Amino acid sequence: MQKFIVKGGRRLRGELALQGSKNSALPIMAATLLCGGECRLNNCPRLTDIYSASRILNCVGCRCTFSENTAVVDSSVVNETVISEELMREMRSSIIFMGAMLGRTGECTVSVPGGCELGPRPIDMHLAAMRKMGVDIRESYGRIICRAPSGKAHGARISLAFPSVGATENIILCAVTAEGETVINNAAREPEIRDLCGFLRACGANIKGDGESKIIIKGAGKLHGCEYTIMADRIVGATYLSMTAASRGEIILTNACVPEMEPFLSVLEQTGCSVYTNENKIYLRSGARLKAVKDRIRTMPHPGFPTDAQAVLMAALTVSDGTSVFEENIFDCRYRHTDALVKMGADIQVLGKVAIIKGTPRLHGAAVEATDLRGGAAMVLAALAAEGTTEIDRISHIDRGYEKMEETVRKLGGDMQRG
Repeated sequence: MQKFIVKGGRRLRGELALQGSKNSALPIMAATLLCGGECRLNNCPRLTDIYSASRILNCVGCRCTFSENTAVVDSSVVNETVISEELMREMRSSIIFMGAMLGRTGECTVSVPGGCELGPRPIDMHLAAMRKMGVDIRESYGRIICRAPSGKAHGARISLAFPSVGATENIILCAVTAEGETVINNAAREPEIRDLCGFLRACGANIKGDGESKIIIKGAGKLHGCEYTIMADRIVGATYLSMTAASRGEIILTNACVPEMEPFLSVLEQTGCSVYTNENKIYLRSGARLKAVKDRIRTMPHPGFPTDAQAVLMAALTVSDGTSVFEENIFDCRYRHTDALVKMGADIQVLGKVAIIKGTPRLHGAAVEATDLRGGAAMVLAALAAEGTTEIDRISHIDRGYEKMEETVRKLGGDMQRG
């Protein structure tokens, strides 16, 4: 099993072009099923989750190839409607293939997906929405068997109890080729939803309101292929900015999605870092010890502070001057990384959904294990800020969301190896 070996104490400096967004690329790859032709996806990140999505597409009959940062998907032929349990378990977002398969073939068999263990993330809202759109659903031994009796789903008015990103995506994917109009109330507003809708519009879909809480989709008879460039990854951007801030370094992020990162940047500026932005660049300088963030940092659906950035900012604040408080409102088990940070010398108390971080002047290296994708990134960040050497096991979690993180860190002047 591979691990990361990180020697801390170096200031990170340099320029970095931000990779494409994992959370955009995965639903867009699922959406290529609806097109019945060739789609070319540029700025697609090279990640294990992306390779898992490619395998799913190939298993249902598509031809999916990947070169550098471009994925080419030909969905002219779809001859299989069952996605194996093994493939479904490789990533949590595999459930979005349910909406796409229903939109293309009117039927599918999937299973409960895998991915990071962040507490209960039920797919009840997904299934309830599909049923409202006329899909018959049976569950048998972990398998979810879906079929639209008429061969196509129909439009519906759907009000989500919570603005779930995954449920919003699944409804959109099913609705773009359904009969009639679908209205989603309390829809997720994340930038990745807008990116998915941008791709679908480029393929001929009729969607309005994405980025707002009400999305209206008018079913189109048929979509076509297109060429599309996936947005930059705002969470990867937050990670490398946090790393640089904790190391008292300096960085220029290019290909950055500045407006989409504003909820994170506004909090990061409270740590005393100098942050300057223009249309697609972010410059950060952190020459002194970080300040604690005075206001409670509450994770919320977009445009609130993103839950995916919680762990990496927390790791940076472990070496700040003062006390910061986080409140996790999205996932129940999103503090699993804190034990590793405490092992490295951090002062963190977790009380239910609240975590209290008292900054300490220094951390020390230790042997730790990545618990999930963003928690693993937080451990790398802490290791870079620590004295001595840290070994991080179970790095397959990290590879799900970061393109060769060790190479990126070395490019910025850090000492990180894959062992």
